[in-house]
Amino acid sequence: MPGLGAVLAATFFGQIGGNLDNFDTVDRLACVAGLAPVPRDSGRINGNLHRPRRFNRRLLRTCYLAALSSLKNSPRSRAFYERKRAEGKSHKQALIALARRRINVIWAMLCDRTPYTEPAPANIPIAA
Repeated sequence: MPGLGAVLAATFFGQIGGNLDNFDTVDRLACVAGLAPVPRDSGRINGNLHRPRRFNRRLLRTCYLAALSSLKNSPRSRAFYERKRAEGKSHKQALIALARRRINVIWAMLCDRTPYTEPAPANIPIAA
C-alpha cells in the first residue's frame, strides 16, 4: 500500500498485536488509533465530537505518517486530501480523514486477504 512501507507496516502490526482478532470492527480499530471521533455531549447539547481521551499514540502516529507519505505516492490519496482541503478542512484535519480512510482499506485488505490495487483516479473536477 502506498505510504505504508516496511517500517511503518511493522510498527502498525506491532501496535495492533499482530492480527485483527483484538478488534470486533474497523470502527473499534479506528477508535483505538484515535482516528474515530467520540461524542462529548452534555445536557441538551449534542454533536460535540472530539478525539477520544484514551488512544494508542504510537498507532495514531504510524497512521498519520503513512497518510502523509501516501500523498506523494498515491494519486487517489492526493485527490481525497485535496477534496477535504476544498471542503475547508485544515491540513491536519484532512490528513486525519485520509488516515481514517486508509484504516478502512487496511482492514478490508487483511480481512479479505487481498493485495492493494490502486483504483483508477476519478476525473471529478474540484470547484474553485
